[in-house]
Amino acid sequence: MTTRSAAPAAEFEEHRPRLFAVAYRMLGSAHEAEDLVQDAYLRWSAADRDAIEHPGAWLAKVVTHLCLNRLTSARARREEYVGPWLPEPVLTGDGTLGPLESAEQRDSVSMALLVLLEQLTPVERAVYVLREAFAYGHREIAGLLDLTEANCRQLYRRAAQRVEAPRPRFQPDPARWQGLVDTFMAAARGGDLTRLEGLLSAEVAYVADGGGVINAARRPILGREKVARFLLGALEKYAAGVPVSFAEVNGQAALIFGEIGILVIEFDDALVSGLRTMVNPEKLTFLRRQLSHS
Repeated sequence: MTTRSAAPAAEFEEHRPRLFAVAYRMLGSAHEAEDLVQDAYLRWSAADRDAIEHPGAWLAKVVTHLCLNRLTSARARREEYVGPWLPEPVLTGDGTLGPLESAEQRDSVSMALLVLLEQLTPVERAVYVLREAFAYGHREIAGLLDLTEANCRQLYRRAAQRVEAPRPRFQPDPARWQGLVDTFMAAARGGDLTRLEGLLSAEVAYVADGGGVINAARRPILGREKVARFLLGALEKYAAGVPVSFAEVNGQAALIFGEIGILVIEFDDALVSGLRTMVNPEKLTFLRRQLSHS
């Protein structure tokens, strides 16, 4: 490889992690985010880089516009999706989606928020993600999206109002996650219905994404008693003898069930307030690749 061709590739690699983090939050799909970042590289390698004063801003603009195009087509596909749609799970303990040191940073990649972002128009989602997750100023966002600053402020306010949802009153420190998850699984695998119900909040919701590929609940299961009974039956039927490991997925505590799927566990105080499971094999490819490299 020549020095001229190697230099732009090396410079692009410095920006790749951030570009992927932006694209994933925009799309909710790890494999589409990877494809899109590669498209951005092709545009970068073909560009007149002498005319690019700020490579980071130039690449952020390219990725943002590519995301807007993808979101327009993705909306039609998701309207035809079988059962509940969840974002592709991503292991985040290794910094794949950037630093997740605060509750706010973890929330920016949570499955709950990414599902709420599906309600937004593509440009609303872009403004919200750039502002909330990456702390871009409205003037910077206006430059990336070719909009006025006033328009960006309006879009942000509208987006924030639409995704506003009750947040847990108290989220346990990540250092406590594994202990809480171990207690939860001991009750679930032990078939202790009373104990399991005691670990669930009254409004707990279970959501499964099988995509019509794998048999999974087509509608959310709501309420402590219904969720507890469903979990006991599902674990006995589908996960008996399956190895289980703990991980951080999308900034939250999660269990990985062998090759079957993952279960993301949301807490409110010390109670389980939400369970989101991904069993659609087409949406587990990225996570499995991460696991193979860990």
